[in-house]
Amino acid sequence: MAAAVSLTFPDGSVKAFDAGTTGRDVAESISKSLAKKAVAIALDGDLRDLSDPVTDGAIEIVTRDDPRALELIRHDAAHVMAEAVQELWPGTQVTIGPVIENGFYYDFKRVHPDTREDWPFTPDDLPVIEKKMREIIQRNAPFTKELWDRQRTKDVFADMGEAYKVDLVDAIPEDQEIRIYKQGDWFDLCRGPHMDATGRIGTAFKLMKVAGAYWRGDSTKPMLTRIYGTAWANQSELDAYLHMLEEAEKRDHRRLGREMDLFHFQEEGPGVVFWHAKGWRMFQNLLSYMRRQIADDYDEVNAPQVLDNALWQTSGHWGWYRENMFAVTCADEEAEDSRVFALKPMNCPGHVQLFKHGLKSYRELPIRLAEFGAVHRYEPSGALHGLMRVRGFTQDDAHVFCTEEQLEAEILKINDLMMSVYKDFGFDEVLVKLATRPEKRVGSDESWDHAEGILKSSLERMAREDSRIKTGINEGEGTFYGPKFEYTLKDAIGREWQCGTTQVDFNLPERFGAFYIDKDSEKKQPVMIHRAIVGSLERFLGILIESHAGHFPLWFAPVQVVIATITQDADGYALEVAKRLKDAGLHVETDLRNEKINYKVREHSVAKVPVILVCGRREAEEGTVNVRRLGSRDQESKTIDEILVSLTDEATPPDIRRKRGM
Repeated sequence: MAAAVSLTFPDGSVKAFDAGTTGRDVAESISKSLAKKAVAIALDGDLRDLSDPVTDGAIEIVTRDDPRALELIRHDAAHVMAEAVQELWPGTQVTIGPVIENGFYYDFKRVHPDTREDWPFTPDDLPVIEKKMREIIQRNAPFTKELWDRQRTKDVFADMGEAYKVDLVDAIPEDQEIRIYKQGDWFDLCRGPHMDATGRIGTAFKLMKVAGAYWRGDSTKPMLTRIYGTAWANQSELDAYLHMLEEAEKRDHRRLGREMDLFHFQEEGPGVVFWHAKGWRMFQNLLSYMRRQIADDYDEVNAPQVLDNALWQTSGHWGWYRENMFAVTCADEEAEDSRVFALKPMNCPGHVQLFKHGLKSYRELPIRLAEFGAVHRYEPSGALHGLMRVRGFTQDDAHVFCTEEQLEAEILKINDLMMSVYKDFGFDEVLVKLATRPEKRVGSDESWDHAEGILKSSLERMAREDSRIKTGINEGEGTFYGPKFEYTLKDAIGREWQCGTTQVDFNLPERFGAFYIDKDSEKKQPVMIHRAIVGSLERFLGILIESHAGHFPLWFAPVQVVIATITQDADGYALEVAKRLKDAGLHVETDLRNEKINYKVREHSVAKVPVILVCGRREAEEGTVNVRRLGSRDQESKTIDEILVSLTDEATPPDIRRKRGM
């Protein structure tokens, strides 16, 4: 009799099955209807084919409406896209086709049948491929897996002219099996898993765009065409995603930055921002707000921009992070004191030096040092993206030096500060993930165990005390020197942005020999907490621009009020009103041009000015203004005193309102 396999089900029950029993067999043993709905199994959390034999462990039957099935839908759609391309254009080589966030892609090598020259795909090809994909899905061919001998695999693909597949086989480690997945007559090299048939994919998919991509990401190798697609469990989810993309395009901070006259980029300064007056006012507004949040608890400091690379070697950044750093040398290499420096990519080593300057007692701890420091990190040119991905940015950085006994209290205090900031900017849903130890790291396992244990208990408490916080684990994504919290915000159209971090570090103080004198007059190493609330101020502004679609609350708008005149007779009155508003601290502009008022209003609305005050002869005589709000067709007449009171109240930042009890 075959040895039994023990399976634990989600309800806690345990059942024995014969060796060789497949996932499909297990589903059928529960119910025929479940077997019909099943598309895969999860064994100890890993997705596997229904046809795979089960082994001892915890099992779940995955149906198509399970969120985990979405990855399978996209993976299967990628294979069907590749089959469609090869049916339409025989001889096209298929390379790699992974699942990515919100979809999938495949890289292809197509040559023209007559000229034998490269024949890249274009957007015009996408509807044709989509139509063929629907035909293939309707055939409902089963996905089947076969294990092939390595040499046979290479021979088959070589005979088919699939040189890239032969290359991929050579890259598979010798101890790994070669899996081939078939859907009807078409097949590909793949790790799997897949659903049981192409019909399970459904029709909620769309091919999105084409792009060039070098083979294996190497610019010395051939250029391929990458076709991107998206796939969802149903049409409503696809429609929602496409709507979100439309909204995202409308909200693109680069376009709004031009319309609002905030900033620009140019080739002579790749990855660094040229701030215009209005954009710089916004930046300074954010900076002032952040400064107010730390005024009571942190000492603001400033460490040098350029430091000897010996400091970065001690910190470990030169070894772990060098490819992202800018090295700086004296222009005169023959100078007596010429040596290698680095532009700082982060503030931590400088803050350790500040902590070390002078003897510290345990009575002084925790010491909290904050810096709005300009940092520079090398990003490949292809990765640069407006304010979201730059090479030079300002970090709202802080480092807390504390005792181990103070660690959890400090982490919770930082969390309270972060959540308050996020709320002020309209982010009410926050995902906090614990990023645990990476494979490459420094420090002992004991120190990692200790740090991760404290963060886990802190995370549980944070979630209990604040319903806005959702939690998760990001396995292996901690920094090389310690575990961390990653704070992810959800914007107005549902996109997620990772912003804040709280990182525990037992390593850097040790590397630099930082210590304090404890109550027994002994030297003791402090714990160092790295903290950033918004991370990059530039990136956070980009996120805010897109989340608010440029339509900022009055307290944060770069231009809060424009006073526009109907006739020149009202120019003097408009300037008088502007002066009163400016004296009250509002950012005001006047538009006295000889243009029609509807033209002026439309122009300032495109620039996302929250309040437009219209003045004509009648308003000047009555001492009133006609008030128009961005996004509203309503108009109302108010006296200068009335509008002054309402606007100054509305322009008061939320943190100041709290302090004043407003």
